[in-house]
Amino acid sequence: MLVQDFLLAENVSVGLSSSSKQQLLRQISEKAGKTTSVSSHLIAKALSDREGLGSTGIGGGVALPHAAVDGLESVFCLVVLLAHPIDFEAVDDEPVDIVILLLTPASSRTEALNVLSCVARRFREGDAVRGLRAARTGDEVFAILTG
Repeated sequence: MLVQDFLLAENVSVGLSSSSKQQLLRQISEKAGKTTSVSSHLIAKALSDREGLGSTGIGGGVALPHAAVDGLESVFCLVVLLAHPIDFEAVDDEPVDIVILLLTPASSRTEALNVLSCVARRFREGDAVRGLRAARTGDEVFAILTG
C-alpha cells in the first residue's frame, strides 16, 4: 500500500491555525465530514474516544489522530501543517505542527493496520518530515508524501 492509495491532493492543508488539541480535532473532523458520507460529529466523537485511550502525538512534532468510523465507506486521510505548533500531549511532550488524520471503516481492521503501517514507514524517513516542514504549499506536501 502506498500513501497515494488513500491521500488525495485536495486533502492537504498548509497553514491551519489552531490554538489547542481539542480545537484542532474539531477542525479536522469538520473537514472530514464535508468530504465523507459521515457526520463531523460522529468523526469528532470517534477521534475523542481514541484520544481517550492515549495521545496520538507520536513524537517529533507529528500527530497521527486516527479512528475506525461506523458508516465510513473507504479510508480517508487529511494532512495538515499547522501555522504554529500546539500542545498535543505527545509522547515526547514536544508541540505538534504536522498532523495526519486517518479514518478507516469500522468494518475493516486489516485495512486500518495497513494504512497505519504505510504512514509510519513514510514518517520513519527523516527526510520526509524535514521536507514537510519546509513545504509552503499543499502541492509540495502532496509531492513529498507520494514521491
